Amino acid sequence: MAIRSKNRVSTNFNMSSMTDIVFLLLIFFIIASTLISPNSLDVELPKASHVAPRPQTVSVSITADLKYHVNENEVNEQEIESQLLALVEGEENPGIILKADKSVPIENVVVIMDIANRNKLKLVLATSSK
Repeated sequence: MAIRSKNRVSTNFNMSSMTDIVFLLLIFFIIASTLISPNSLDVELPKASHVAPRPQTVSVSITADLKYHVNENEVNEQEIESQLLALVEGEENPGIILKADKSVPIENVVVIMDIANRNKLKLVLATSSK
């Protein structure tokens, strides 16, 4: 009769400790990656003899009392087109930002949109977030 040994080694591997380590590493790398700033390198850029000019932003605003403003200067409806063309003259891809009060009738907004389309100006309608 053979004697059975009670000191058997378990061949089962407990995965709960392994998953704990994996989650700790995952949390570490998530936190470490958010702390790294992509612009953290201090690089001194070389000087250039010619710097490309930044395009000028032209804005047209229509207030609630139907007054037109081109870059904060009040103009009447007949002068808007000439003012815009003078400001975007020489621009490669001219564009304007249209800021209209929400109480302004759509006809007044369409006047500015027609001016932009007629002169091939890129039009961006400014809105506020909800």
